[in-house]
Amino acid sequence: MVLETATVRIGLVEDHEVVGVGLGEVIRRQPGWDLVSVVKSVAELDLDAGLQLVLLDLRLDDGSSPGDNVTRLHSAGIPVLAYTAGEDPVLLRAAAKAGILGIVRKSDDVEVLIEAIRRAILGVAVATTDWAAAIDGDSAIADARLSPRERQVLALYASGETAVGVAEIMGLSRDTISNYVGRIRTKYALAGRPATTKVDLHVRAREDGLLLPRGEE
Repeated sequence: MVLETATVRIGLVEDHEVVGVGLGEVIRRQPGWDLVSVVKSVAELDLDAGLQLVLLDLRLDDGSSPGDNVTRLHSAGIPVLAYTAGEDPVLLRAAAKAGILGIVRKSDDVEVLIEAIRRAILGVAVATTDWAAAIDGDSAIADARLSPRERQVLALYASGETAVGVAEIMGLSRDTISNYVGRIRTKYALAGRPATTKVDLHVRAREDGLLLPRGEE
């Protein structure tokens, strides 16, 4: 979620200096954005610096795993967008399973990168073919064993409806919808795919094919 500040504060975890320089130039050309931190590992990142998004290289020289890095950033309340060469499907799957908002390749056009960052800042999943391939390549990601009714609730709730709105659409009480959402969160947690926030639920719904791609919703 975007904090009420004049400037969106973005961090980059990347161990190639030239990438940081180039990315910083792109970001700072966007009104209201600033790349305020460029470090070589998540361990070096100031998690109390008010960052609203971190772009994370998945292959770092410190040998850290993408899953551990994403989990650490999420624990600090910071959303994560993978920014990578995308050459290793194992790394992509680990990051997708940990709950990143999406994957952007370093070879993508500037316009693609800017749109991905814009969506990630808003807490919206960045659906790309890389992300879809990463999810499809790991069967452990796919199934939280939601019932048909739970899938319906999640699809509506994750698309932006409030609990009250979902209740009205489905002809149920708000408390019943809240109970459904609680069970959905529990099932995702048991599947190793925690969804503690509404943004997390949006990501899970997108991963499981419950939301249409942007432009078709």
